[in-house]
Amino acid sequence: MGLSCGNPTAIASLKPGEVVLDLGAGGGFDVFIAGRKVGAQGRAIGVDMTPEMLSKARGNVAQYRKVSGLNNVEFRLGEIEHLPVANGSVDVVISNCVINLSPDKPQVWREIARVLKPGGRVAVSDLALRKALPGEVQAMVEALVGCVAGAVLIEETEAMARGAGLSNIKLEPRKEYIEAMTDWQDPLYLKIIEHLPAGSRPADYITSLSVTALKPRS
Repeated sequence: MGLSCGNPTAIASLKPGEVVLDLGAGGGFDVFIAGRKVGAQGRAIGVDMTPEMLSKARGNVAQYRKVSGLNNVEFRLGEIEHLPVANGSVDVVISNCVINLSPDKPQVWREIARVLKPGGRVAVSDLALRKALPGEVQAMVEALVGCVAGAVLIEETEAMARGAGLSNIKLEPRKEYIEAMTDWQDPLYLKIIEHLPAGSRPADYITSLSVTALKPRS
């Protein structure tokens, strides 16, 4: 749907035989990429709270099987605050511009830690704030739809991951993603610009953020 902020599978270093979970899988794009990476002995699971998107993703499974020769993906209905996944059953959790939409982000990070196996890892792409957004932008419905209004400061993201018990947390801001969106004259970002202080740009406030972390083995 165009509401992505990076490809988490590119930083997940997925290996054959692993079980990978995608939060907010939508139409299944990242799940199908992950399925190819983990191979026949692995599993790729997508969770989405929207029945319409889940139906779309499941409708794509047959084509994926035909093209890849793999039968290793599935899609489950559920909220990322209450994942329909067993404790300690996942090697890797990925997510692409979804956690920002949650009204309870600390709970999402706790759920991530719960479903990961000891030694499991996180590879998330999301939007974060370099500094607080002006109130007018924060209130915009368009900004919420585009994952912007729900964004929190970079240091808050780190604190939530650490509070959930994750370690080896690494954050990589990618300001250039937002610059590119502005250069493309994206309607959302043009709307945000109208509400920023004179001379400011969205990239002064917003950044794409890659987050990797581990669940300790003990």
